[in-house]
Amino acid sequence: MTEASDFLADGHGSFSNNPKLNSVVGHLLHSSILVPYHGWRISHRTHHQNHGHVENDESWHPLSEKIYKKLDSMTRILRFTVPFPMLAYPFYLWNRSPGKTGSHFDPKSDLFVPNERKDVITSTVCWTAMAALLVGLSFVMGPVQVLQLYGIPYWVFVMWLDLVTYLHHHGHEDKLPWYRGKEWSYLRGGLTTLDRDYGLINNIHHDIGTHVVHHLFPQIPHYHLVEATEAAKPVFGNYYREPKKSGPLPFHLLGSFIKSLKKDHYVSDNGDVVYYQTDPSFGGFPPSN
Repeated sequence: MTEASDFLADGHGSFSNNPKLNSVVGHLLHSSILVPYHGWRISHRTHHQNHGHVENDESWHPLSEKIYKKLDSMTRILRFTVPFPMLAYPFYLWNRSPGKTGSHFDPKSDLFVPNERKDVITSTVCWTAMAALLVGLSFVMGPVQVLQLYGIPYWVFVMWLDLVTYLHHHGHEDKLPWYRGKEWSYLRGGLTTLDRDYGLINNIHHDIGTHVVHHLFPQIPHYHLVEATEAAKPVFGNYYREPKKSGPLPFHLLGSFIKSLKKDHYVSDNGDVVYYQTDPSFGGFPPSN
């Protein structure tokens, strides 16, 4: 679920050619925002390798109709009603998405193969140390002070991260295809991602809005993404969806986000090329009494 975490260095291997340096810097920065570095790195690698595949994709993938219909009403509200999806990231790390099992903290999770378990344990220990530090600071500084200095910025980060990552894979005016079986390929899946313009925020989060080329070539450093996108556009041709230009702040994206949550509920259980369908009985908002 965390493409915008590129600036956190780095689950894509683009921070350094030295894997050990990537791991050290990755643990320091990811643990500081309560993200288990290797757990996330591995699941995000799975997302990149399988993007656009209904069953095998990892973050913000569609629910099948069968799974959707098994959700209780509260789970549907939490998944499809603003602002709850913007708070999903910590819960995804603990319990993944509906229809998938395991945790980013559990070395025995089916997210990981046996030779990755030591890495996952290391990251979980680092996460635990950070959580313990925050608890200790709450006793020393007071919980209100920690909430102001860390808690509120943390939840702002989570909300922005969820919004950005969702909109890189949903919310286009034209319905985006999802694939199964022989219809899926790495290239076709990558070309269903979306670039977004965030106005003045583009440079702040290192141009991750140039998302299509990032998905196809995830090891390109963020400082070359704009250049790479411009070079790739003639090759992409009609497969490239030009993002809507933003004003200084990307308020237009909130409308795309809400509209998508109201309409993009599930995909058919059958077919190798499928599109989001809408549950007419659920409009994306809690039912009124």
